Amino acid sequence: MSRQNKAPLLEENRATPPEPLPLPHPAAARLAGSRLTPPKSPAAPPPCVLLEKARNFTAAADLRTAGLYPYFRRISSAQDTEVIIEGRKVLMLGSNSYLGLTNHPRIKEAARAAVDKYGSGCAGSRFLNGTLDIHLELESALARLVNKEAVLLYSTGFQVNLGVISALVAKGEYVLGDKSNHASIVEGCLLAQGKFLRFAHRDMAALESRMDKLEPEAGKLIVVDGVFSMEGDIIQLPEVCRIASQYGAAVMVDDAHAIGVLGPNGAGTASHFGLTDQVHLIMGTFSKSLASLGGFIGADAATIDYLKHHSRALIFSASMSPANAAAVLAALQIMEQEPERIAQLWRNTRRMKQGLRELGFNLGDSQTPILPVYCGGLMRAFQMCKRLQEEGVFVNPVVSPAVAPGQELIRISLMATHTDQQVDFALDKLGKVGKELHLL
Repeated sequence: MSRQNKAPLLEENRATPPEPLPLPHPAAARLAGSRLTPPKSPAAPPPCVLLEKARNFTAAADLRTAGLYPYFRRISSAQDTEVIIEGRKVLMLGSNSYLGLTNHPRIKEAARAAVDKYGSGCAGSRFLNGTLDIHLELESALARLVNKEAVLLYSTGFQVNLGVISALVAKGEYVLGDKSNHASIVEGCLLAQGKFLRFAHRDMAALESRMDKLEPEAGKLIVVDGVFSMEGDIIQLPEVCRIASQYGAAVMVDDAHAIGVLGPNGAGTASHFGLTDQVHLIMGTFSKSLASLGGFIGADAATIDYLKHHSRALIFSASMSPANAAAVLAALQIMEQEPERIAQLWRNTRRMKQGLRELGFNLGDSQTPILPVYCGGLMRAFQMCKRLQEEGVFVNPVVSPAVAPGQELIRISLMATHTDQQVDFALDKLGKVGKELHLL
């Protein structure tokens, strides 16, 4: 259309719009009476159903009413063998601080020095502006510990499993996991685009049966806890590695509860079995033996480089704080310089384990400083937790979905810094409460 032909349209658009029709005067409306159609009432908005599940959730409130609610207990002291709850000193048997380092003066000083040098945070992800020299130093130290070519830090242990598994397992591939794996592994498997297959706890025949049905050419990842956090047992890693090798699968071990506990120098499950070269990925956290917060994955250099550029949990999260990184470095130094801590942890474990079995408690197949005391019922687990705290002992109740219904337990975990007197005190109180609740 020519410019001349467009002009009338432009002029038309510029025309003054017609005057709106006058609204009836209120008096006229009254005079019209029934001749006017009354306005329709606005339709009621639909109910918001999304939050109904929250409003209908009463389990926690019911436990509070019964005086049995065991979660979010307020601790007003450092995490140590004894803590202060409601102004009262309580023996801590529910901590993951296996080496007893969370209140170590060298670690606290290292964290303070890091804040002085780097500030309180990194204000960005590792991918962009959040990589500090202290992060690289820590990755090198961890690579030496687990004997892998490279290590990548994440801000939490949960993010490691979420970010690594989802980045590695693509559509048309498979990830296989033990049914007692940690929730973070499960979430990582569900997030992956490949197919998620589970096998019965520590059932190697079930794992092999699963593998035998898969396409030989498909990518496969087997993910297992090294030490299972509730049961306290250890994965049969030699069998896992044998099956993986036979079917061309990669192996990933979550060593959250094995670093600082198993293996020479606390290097974890693969080191414990002498299978580091057959485990492709070793995951660990800093919130247990290493007295901090965060996590890592160790692997060959190519895999780590791939994860740096594909793991969304890493790329889109702020990097771990300088204080946390410094605390881990200090903890690694202490673990190396004081191997007697691991030895003492195991002495305490044997003392407690023997005492509990002599009392008659069912500990399942625990092989580690994690000692599950099976209660055989939901309410009994909550009652035991409450009564033990009243007697001066802190333990954690473990119920579904962390364990299968009917397998409810209280979880006892030992520290290297527990004294013989503290262990004996705990055994005395456990025996007393166990008899009260007819567990013995």
